[in-house]
Amino acid sequence: MRKEHEFLSKAVSMGDQSQSARLAAVEKARLADPNLDEDDRFDLLSQKLNREVRAKMAEDRAAAFAEYEKGARELLKLFPGRAEVYDMLLVAAQQKEGPQARELLDEILKAEKAGEKTKAQAAALVKKMESLGKPVDIAFEAVDGRKVDLKELKGKVVLIDFWATWCGPCVAELPNVLAAYEKLHDQGFEIVGISFDQSKEALTKFVAEKKMPWPQYFDGEGWANKYGKEFGINSIPAMWLVDKKGNLRDLNARAGLADKVRKLLDE
Repeated sequence: MRKEHEFLSKAVSMGDQSQSARLAAVEKARLADPNLDEDDRFDLLSQKLNREVRAKMAEDRAAAFAEYEKGARELLKLFPGRAEVYDMLLVAAQQKEGPQARELLDEILKAEKAGEKTKAQAAALVKKMESLGKPVDIAFEAVDGRKVDLKELKGKVVLIDFWATWCGPCVAELPNVLAAYEKLHDQGFEIVGISFDQSKEALTKFVAEKKMPWPQYFDGEGWANKYGKEFGINSIPAMWLVDKKGNLRDLNARAGLADKVRKLLDE
């Protein structure tokens, strides 16, 4: 039954929804087995949660992540000794803003069972949150030769887009970013790309094909990217908004990007 579950799970994750009912039945049967060990039970429940959340993501991203946090907390009750649950709560915290995010991060930092890597990532996120309301120091020569300095963009609203051409969610988000740029650029909206690519050729080719007119930072270091390390970026896409005074205002600009930009432009 394990092999059948693995096959069905892979099929559904690849988009074959015709196997969903059979997968649910196999999962139910496996979870009903009193001899199922803790690791397998946890894996089954966490995979089920991930699958359900992914299915809801396209409809309502915020509601999907709220459901994810709720599911993670249910897993925490069932498996209080599992460090992986705190990894899940960290993912949920990354989608929150302000006091709600800080409260969840503090919970992770205080948890005895949370892994050291998870705590380090939570601490880095707290540090980023403490940067809100302060200037962002970014200056570089873009891949196309343009000089970029955020200090010189005061009076503009700037999106700092940490991304890569190999990042599926980054590419999926691009139409929304392009649409916001096309609508609001003439009103004072700018974008600065921070690429985590390791191939300059791949980056320049992608930017040209997708007609992305904003400047791109590139150093070829991948996850060791200069600004990625400096700002504690451990997952992408990450989108920050800087206001017209040059201060960081939003660490999670993906949701409702155009509306957030309009609000800052109106200040």
